[in-house]
Amino acid sequence: MQLWLRLERTRQLFKEQYKHFCVRRVLQDWFGAEATDDFIWEVCNLASNDEEQICGYDLLPQPSTNPLKYRDLLQAIVIVKLGLNKRLVKLSVLDKAYSIAFPERTPINVSKKKRIKESNLC
Repeated sequence: MQLWLRLERTRQLFKEQYKHFCVRRVLQDWFGAEATDDFIWEVCNLASNDEEQICGYDLLPQPSTNPLKYRDLLQAIVIVKLGLNKRLVKLSVLDKAYSIAFPERTPINVSKKKRIKESNLC
């Protein structure tokens, strides 16, 4: 939950300072000198579903319009920073943390297929 809130605070701070809100700038702000080009590339590569986001300079969308992109970014940051396997960082946990951090927003639901399958069994 703290990562979601920190990401939102960073977005607001960058907006106030007229800074470019992109993956590269967020990582440099959060990790300082540790955010090398290799670190940034690795996070962008994991977080991106398309080839255009590889460099990390593309603007991030508003969280309310596309929280999935933020979820992928946070997952990638945790994976790279802690050196974890992608399967160990559960999207359902990130989704639940999002709902706690932003209760007024529509929750992210990645478990739709699981729920549909369970309801079909009844």
